Order: sequence, then C-alpha cells, then structure tokens
Amino acid sequence: MSADPKDLPVERLESPSNMTAAYWLEAMNEVGVEYLFCNMGTDHAPIIETMAQWQVEGKPFPKVILAPHENTAMHMAIGYYRMTGKAQAVLVHVDAGTANAAMAMHNAFRSRVPIVLMAGTAPVTLRGELLGTRDTYVHFIQDPYDLKGIVRNYTKWEYQLPTGIVVKEAIRRAFTMAESDPPGPVFMTLPREILAETWEPEQIASFSNEQYGPMKYTGVDDAQLMGVADRLLAAKFPLLITSYSGRNEKTPALLDELGQLTGMGVISSYPQVLNISVQSPAFLGNLSEAHLPNVDFGLMVDTDLPWMPKNAEPNPDTHWVQIDIDPIKNDIPMWGFPSNQKIQGDSYLILSRLLEICKEKMTDSAAAAAKKRMEWIDGQRQEAVVFIENLAADKGTPGLINPAYLCAELNKVLDEDDILVSEAVMNEPSVAMQIGRTKPGTVMGLGGGGLGYSPGSALGAKLAKPDAMVMHLSGDGSFYFGNPSSTYEVAREHGLPIFTIVFENGGWSAVKQCTKLVHPDGVSSDTNEFQARLNPSYQFEKLVEAAGGHGEDVINPDDLPAAIARCVEAVKGGRSAILVAHVTRL
Repeated sequence: MSADPKDLPVERLESPSNMTAAYWLEAMNEVGVEYLFCNMGTDHAPIIETMAQWQVEGKPFPKVILAPHENTAMHMAIGYYRMTGKAQAVLVHVDAGTANAAMAMHNAFRSRVPIVLMAGTAPVTLRGELLGTRDTYVHFIQDPYDLKGIVRNYTKWEYQLPTGIVVKEAIRRAFTMAESDPPGPVFMTLPREILAETWEPEQIASFSNEQYGPMKYTGVDDAQLMGVADRLLAAKFPLLITSYSGRNEKTPALLDELGQLTGMGVISSYPQVLNISVQSPAFLGNLSEAHLPNVDFGLMVDTDLPWMPKNAEPNPDTHWVQIDIDPIKNDIPMWGFPSNQKIQGDSYLILSRLLEICKEKMTDSAAAAAKKRMEWIDGQRQEAVVFIENLAADKGTPGLINPAYLCAELNKVLDEDDILVSEAVMNEPSVAMQIGRTKPGTVMGLGGGGLGYSPGSALGAKLAKPDAMVMHLSGDGSFYFGNPSSTYEVAREHGLPIFTIVFENGGWSAVKQCTKLVHPDGVSSDTNEFQARLNPSYQFEKLVEAAGGHGEDVINPDDLPAAIARCVEAVKGGRSAILVAHVTRL
C-alpha cells in the first residue's frame, strides 16, 4: 500500500521530477511496456528514486518484477513474449548483471525474441562533480573497457545513452530495432550521471509507434509462388519441414490445410513451438531424415535445422524452396542446407497465398494423387500410434522409470489450454511422442543452446496466462542452470505457481551420448567414465519446499499417478510443485 504524501517528511518529496530517469520511465509507458523484469543495482539509483516518487504521487509505470538472478528475469521476458507477441524490457546491473544475462541473450537471439536489455554503467565521475558520481567500491571495479562486448554476439543493435535529452528517442529506436524483422534482442547502457540529469519537459520529445515503429515483412511475390505451386502440385513426394512457423498461432491450421490439400506431409523438426497439431492428418512426426531420399519437392519453412546432415541422405534431385524471415541465416557462420529458391518474408503471408494459388491450380489428377499420398501418410501415422502406445506400456522398474510412461501420465493431466515448457534434453523424444499438444501457442521449446531457460520461461508464460497450468519439464543437469532458488521465490512472490518435473537420470546424458558418438570404442565407453555424473541423492524437491511449494520424489513407477495428482492439486491451489522422477539412468 502506497504511503500518503502528507505523512512523508518534506525532504522525501523534493526529489527532482524532471530527471532523465523520469523521462526514461515515461518512455517505458509510451512504448507499451507492462512489466520491467529487473535485478537492480547501484547504477539504478535515479530510476529507483523516480519509481518511489511516482508511487507516492500515484503515477502509473510498468510493474516491476524483481528477480534474484538475471537468468530468471531474462527468461521470464522470453516466456512472456512467447505468449503475448509483445517485445519486453529487462533492466540489469552494470557488467555483472549483463554477464549473468548473457546466456539468456543467446537464447533470445537464436529464438528471435525481441527483448530490450538495459544495463546501467559505473559512474564516470570520481570526485562529486555531478549528481550520481562514484560513491562506493564497486564503481571502480565494475567499469570494463567494453561492457557492450559481453553480449555483442547476440544483439541486433547496441547503444549507450549519450544524453538524457534523447532518452525517449533512444528507447523508441531500441524497441523498433528489436521488433523489426527478423526480430531479436538489443542492448542499451544507461550511465548513472545521465540518468540523474534534469531537463525541462518541453526539451524531451516523444516518438510514436505509428511514425517510428518497426518494419515488418508484408509483400508476397505472386510470380514466384506460381512456379512453387506448379512444382508442389506436380510432385510425387512433397514434404514441408518447419521448426518455428507456429510462432504465428494462425499458421498450424494453415499448414494442416495446405498439407491435406496437396498431399504433403509436415515435419516439425527440432520444434520451438507447436507448428501443427499432432492430430492433423498431415503431421508426419519430428524427424525428416528417413523421408529425404524419396522427396522430390521440399519446403523448408522457418527452420534452422531441417535435418541432421550426418544422419541424412537427401535426394540430390530434390527441388528445395526455402521460406524464412532470414533464409541465408545471416548470424550462423556456417549453415549448409540446399535451397534452389529462397523466399524471404513472413511465412504465414507467403503460405496463405501459396494455398490460394494451389486451390486455383488444383486439377482432378493432382487431387487424386494428393488423396493417395494422404492415405499413405495415414498408414504411417497409424503405425506411429501403435509404436508410441507400446513404448508407454512399459512402466519401467523402481529407480528406472520409463520416460515414455512418465510423459504419457503427464499428458493425462494437461488440458488443451495448459502450457508445456520443455527442456527435457535427451528425453525430448519421449516428450514429443507422448505429450500430444493440439492447440497453437501451448508449447515452448528452446531455440538457443543455453540450458536453464525453461524455469524462467515457465514463469513468464504463467504471468501471461494466469488461468493456464504451466508444466515445466527439465533434465536434472539443465535444472541446475535455471537458478531454481531464484525461480521459486519469484513464483511465490508474484503468485505464479508452476509444475516442474525433473527427469532424474544421474547426470548429463547428452555429454555421455555425444562422447560415445565421437569415440564409440573409446576408453570412456569401456570404463563408463564420461565426466557427466551428478549426485543422484540431491533432493531437488526441497528447493520448492523452501519457497512454500510442494515436492515429490518418485522412485517407483506405480507411485507416479498419485504423485502427479498431488502436484497438480498444489499448483491449482496456488503453490508451485516439483516432481522428481528417477528415470532410466545415465
């Protein structure tokens, strides 16, 4: 509850109302920021003072979500964006906070998430020359030569605020750069003395989204798509491969219709989102490698890894059309996948027009061929259903719970609108096969390579979708990277209960498996020494209990259904829950 101004000492109300920090906060309002995901430091004193003054005066500003660790703050912003499509703002402390946020910047960059990361800087003055000058030990040691260099590999744009008079224009520019296609994170630094500068209101101009907003792809080249449609309708084995076209929640239904119309299977390769319902007759699974030798026409749509080249033998005569917001993968030094035609733009707009053209060009013979291919795809799907059910039928044994059975049981408690945030790493195949999602916008996977993204992202999803249950899956190794003590305290503080399932297999299985792939007959395999074990007696569930949540540790597969039910009850009652399942060992 805010204090009444009349009850405060007079000097508490004399803070300058026209500091750069105040105009910075106005800029946050003007660009539509709802939440500021923060980890505050000494560099933010003018901002903190302005927020306190505005709270006393009853002036609105974005709600501050304080996170004990920057990894939580950044990934909450990513999760919130993934649910809302709105660019997010994160504020961290000088070089130290930027370093803690760097891994999440990598994830945001690879996942094309528009985040404006802002950090203060150590004051530049030493002897009291300006308001905001250095006044503590850390100001002398948190002043690197190149603060922005910490995250430069993962930013579209970087800028240091040179003067408060351009603060609103700089913030507008930051969000415009972040949201313009292809979207991604940007970085901005805010020197403390500049935040403390004072300006008259008439000196600080505002910049509207209408006139200074982001650039989005809108055009579609009909002439090019006519040729694409001809090749698609004439193909004997067309295939569409995508990883994140479902970021637009209208796309899954579009892929379903296009696939069924043309008899084209749809592969969701290394999916970051739900690209097509698992119940779609056109859905052909998550692995494209087995189909590639037969494909004569292929569409690669919004994908960074359509197949694993080492494990694939594509038909050299396949005509590949690549539709992507960034078809040359400008920020990936080596990519290496074929594309006879590259079409840059918004995949939903392009595919929508392609569908219309295909309908116009469809002949009886093409329709008959498409129908025959759909019958073949249906046969593949029916075989997959039996295979998947058989996998889950084996519960496993005490201490060696079958991950497929675990995921099948988890699937039973998920409603259509619930959110699945998965970082199960080596158990992702079980997740993909057993947890069948059908509604767009209800799946969140990792586009980057920074483990530890999922708990914060789950919190961000819950913040955006408070009525949905958020199920968060994590390997035991990746769980450590997610700063769980920070996660569950934020969950408690802001009423964001999430349901976490830890796949406890005794360590980093990915490390072991990759070592075996490189050295299949090596000494590491002979001795089972992979430098990947973790202590299996670590009680992960105690972390949520420390924050008032509910914990379960399950060794016997027969105990799973009841334990899952207790966790769901706790989450729906407002408390986070962790279920540790001891699955097949490392």
